[in-house]
Amino acid sequence: MTIGRALFFIILILGCKSGAEGVAISSAEQDAFEETTGEPVVIADAEKEYEITIIDPGFYSWLKSFARAEGYYSQSFLEHRNAIYVVNWNQRVLLPGAYPSNLYEWPIDYDPQIDYGYEVNYKLYNYFIYFQRKYDQRLGPFIPRL
Repeated sequence: MTIGRALFFIILILGCKSGAEGVAISSAEQDAFEETTGEPVVIADAEKEYEITIIDPGFYSWLKSFARAEGYYSQSFLEHRNAIYVVNWNQRVLLPGAYPSNLYEWPIDYDPQIDYGYEVNYKLYNYFIYFQRKYDQRLGPFIPRL
């Protein structure tokens, strides 16, 4: 076996191993996931005429308790990640037999060319992180870390 082939197999094995990394969920975070009551989180802008309401009961307390503080991420980082997550989410909405249809019921109308502002991108990004951690889903190549 040549050195090039051996190196290829080592990289291939390491690549497979890193993709299998799990997400550690603390008992406090699991408690937030299991909440059955909670305030809906509304993301709205009357001027731009859009509204997203997240009714998952544990999200509000998870957002306040586990998400990174506002300002931690740049708006461009959030926009980039949201664009990737929305594409994958919407593909799953269109493939109800391949993914749990009770998780992917409605498409998300998100246009990366529109400046939704920091708050909208922050809350949407954190919902995607919450969703992936709670339901053990992957909406992109990134491991949903806190």
